[in-house]
Amino acid sequence: MSQQHSAAPAPTSTTDAAVATVARRRDWWRDAVIYQVYPRSFADSNGDGMGDLEGIRSRLPYLRDLGVDAVWLSPFYASPQADAGYDVADYRAVDPMFGTLLDADALIRDARGLGLRIIVDLVPNHSSDQHEWFKRALAEGPGSPSRDRYHFRPGKGANGELPPNDWESIFGGPAWTRVTEPDGTPGEWYLHLFAPEQPDFNWEHPAVGDEFRSILRFWLDMGVDGFRIDVAHGMVKAEGLPDLGNHEQLKLLGNDVMPFFDQDGVHDIYRQWRLILDEYSGERIFVAEAWTPTVERTANYVRPDELHQAFNFQYLGTHWDAEELRTVIDRTLDAMRPVGAPATWVLSNHDVTRHATRFANPAGLGTQIRLAGDRELGLRRARAATLLMLALPGSAYVYQGEELGLPDVVDLPDEVRQDPAYFRGAGQDGFRDGCRVPIPWTREGSSYGFGDGGSWLPQPAGWGELSIEAQTGDPDSTLELYRSALAVRRDQADLGAGDAVEWLRAPEGVLAFRRGEFVCVANTTGESVTTPSYGRVLLASGEVEETAGEAKVPADTTVWWTRG
Repeated sequence: MSQQHSAAPAPTSTTDAAVATVARRRDWWRDAVIYQVYPRSFADSNGDGMGDLEGIRSRLPYLRDLGVDAVWLSPFYASPQADAGYDVADYRAVDPMFGTLLDADALIRDARGLGLRIIVDLVPNHSSDQHEWFKRALAEGPGSPSRDRYHFRPGKGANGELPPNDWESIFGGPAWTRVTEPDGTPGEWYLHLFAPEQPDFNWEHPAVGDEFRSILRFWLDMGVDGFRIDVAHGMVKAEGLPDLGNHEQLKLLGNDVMPFFDQDGVHDIYRQWRLILDEYSGERIFVAEAWTPTVERTANYVRPDELHQAFNFQYLGTHWDAEELRTVIDRTLDAMRPVGAPATWVLSNHDVTRHATRFANPAGLGTQIRLAGDRELGLRRARAATLLMLALPGSAYVYQGEELGLPDVVDLPDEVRQDPAYFRGAGQDGFRDGCRVPIPWTREGSSYGFGDGGSWLPQPAGWGELSIEAQTGDPDSTLELYRSALAVRRDQADLGAGDAVEWLRAPEGVLAFRRGEFVCVANTTGESVTTPSYGRVLLASGEVEETAGEAKVPADTTVWWTRG
């Protein structure tokens, strides 16, 4: 049989009636497939080598036809770009490199007309050091009320020459920077859990809460359908900013509750925000980027009066291993069920090595890898992992370019790298640029259809053969696999929302579960396995042979069946 056999071919257009149905669908977020756009790297409309809002707008029909429900945009706010826009100078303005507020308005309106929802990033843990509040705090000096909106503290030591505590930046080095006061003398220190250009807000100050409630209303009035909350586990710090007493703090992230992350006080903030969101029609949503020690603590963010979804980083970090995957799937569903929230599933994003490359390497190397690995193996596993993810109950996230099977670009020259973590030796690996290289749209051209003026990060030779143009219409391509999978997922009543799977007996290294009339089998081993034939094959990530009620499932392959 064909690798992409499907009972429901991928759509090529969406009728007005279908758009209206999508817009009216209640609880859409419980089974939504949400596509992440990294604006710098999606489409460039003006030939300056940098993606922009007008470029995204021009490509919205592609996303509609791909079959996604919503588009999440990484930050496009006014910013000095010290951390690719996550250092916001003005939360109510579009950075000129991406366009204008009118461009944002047109993008939101066009998306709605195509049946797509728009989710924007919100960055409440920190601002840019070029934010007017922070510039005023520096200019007004110690004791200024403006400084209370951030975490300014006198240093330790005889002359205040040591940081106020031992906290370390996620990007490496101390989490504190000393300022030069208006009179030219060395002065206080300010807290920044990320880059020095990203001072942390003091959420104990009422002006900070007031400001962000106003920002929420500004973008809701513009028509956005929700917010992805950056560092949603941050914002609130433990009283007194106590020392951590450990100088390898990065190794503790995601394993322990830290005095600066996952503090219980964040939940009071989200309850206030939820009241605002619920004033607006159209089922707007909040999505938490919350790195927590356990999926059970993640569930705290999605209680009925708080946020709607939280990223499942435990799943993203799981190896291509049946036992590990089943454990994380069960724990996720068990944690979300009591709070009535949907599980979310994600394989890649703008901060981690693309899963087609992660799965090409041995397990245990983490989520940031500078090794190409076995490209054929990685792509085979990535395709199978995608079908597994899309078969699970809840909502799924797709990172731009993964539908093309793009690998990470692991051989970028050091001189072109722009990830701020790369320039801070003790921090993250700093190789996030590899997943941010602009995606290819066409076989030819200076940037393979990304734009007319090259690309801000160099694209590798051969990128054109992975392009949308090259893969469209090829039944064996990864793009057509995604199109078919999303069409089948929408067509099958047993897929999408839900809170449980029924596990079936399967050979070692194989996952098999039922959801109503639907059955998914994922072979994570390096050898073919024989399983029962569970009905009619809807879709498979590899070539499946069926004889006499049995199916031979190749290595690293997922199959969808239906008995209906």
